[in-house]
Amino acid sequence: MYLKSLELLQFKNHEKTRLDFSPQINCFTGLNGSGKTNVLDGIHYLSLTKSAVQSSDSLNVRHDQGFFAIKGQFEIQEKPLEVRCTFELGKKKQIWQNGKTLDKTSEHVGLIPLVLIAPDDTELIKGGSEGRRKFFDGLLSQLDRQYLNKLIRYHHFLKQRNALLKQFAETGRRDMTLLGSYEEEMIRLSQELAQRRSQLMEEVAPMLQAHYEEISQGQEKVTIQYQTEALREDFGDYFMSLRKKDQITKNSNAGVHKDDYNFLIGDHPIRKIGSQGQQKSFIIALKLAQFQIFEKDRGEKPLLLLDDIFDKLDDTRIAQLMQLISRHTFGQIFLTDARPERSHAILTQLDSEVFFFGVEMGKVEKGI
Repeated sequence: MYLKSLELLQFKNHEKTRLDFSPQINCFTGLNGSGKTNVLDGIHYLSLTKSAVQSSDSLNVRHDQGFFAIKGQFEIQEKPLEVRCTFELGKKKQIWQNGKTLDKTSEHVGLIPLVLIAPDDTELIKGGSEGRRKFFDGLLSQLDRQYLNKLIRYHHFLKQRNALLKQFAETGRRDMTLLGSYEEEMIRLSQELAQRRSQLMEEVAPMLQAHYEEISQGQEKVTIQYQTEALREDFGDYFMSLRKKDQITKNSNAGVHKDDYNFLIGDHPIRKIGSQGQQKSFIIALKLAQFQIFEKDRGEKPLLLLDDIFDKLDDTRIAQLMQLISRHTFGQIFLTDARPERSHAILTQLDSEVFFFGVEMGKVEKGI
């Protein structure tokens, strides 16, 4: 699987960009703010139907314009696939596959697996539980369409239940039958989603450890502890026991939207005791485990996006990552670097075809 070409129209700071890619390594160089990361984000849209950076589609429309469009020509299992993504202000985003409009963007997720390693990834360690849930939900959603559908359904009932609790508080009238129907679905879906998340952690564990040792050349044990109430045998009773509290807070205080993932080095949270290098190694190992899981599931290598990777890693970790690339561990790679001389020096030593692209103010030129 690889991306043959990409077109960006009125996307962020790109007025009109068309690029043809190497099936191996593609490197974008230019000053910060030039539009390098925006190219990677366009690829992210074609895979996951959303930006890796902005939560709102409208923020990705070029200044003073009313729409954006992204088109990619892929080859998947030796078959051509054209994917188009368009968004117009005030309207719904649309996805096309080979000219056919999809009814739901969720129908597309998982078709083009992608792994992104970005500068702010350490927020998975330092930030709140929501970011960690989003990461693992995104991973599972690319693997398992049923999981994605259940997750969408769960958040629908969560939203409905919370709105109903607020309505109870505002009007004083209570429809306990309707509340009960929401609760029944939330309890069932929580148990099913938690079971799938738990299975993923079992699969990730040995891969995470192996990649951590390779990247960091360290022997510490690293693990992820999945924290959930939904796997309790009495979860249904526990959920219902919080109903009075929920009515006071006007929020649902139990369910998989409260889950967390504790990243450990030894028996301690890496957020508290891990050095900066250990934290970076953990995140890269986690992303490489994600890559390996996708490859195992699909039988082909996902796209790998490396954003400013050379700026964020020390020489030892860069060398370890380059060794993996030189062994053709990965498939098609897209990376960015603010220093062209550095990326040229590193990448031209590899036994791989490398296309270099210079980016300046949203304009891209292919270099040597």
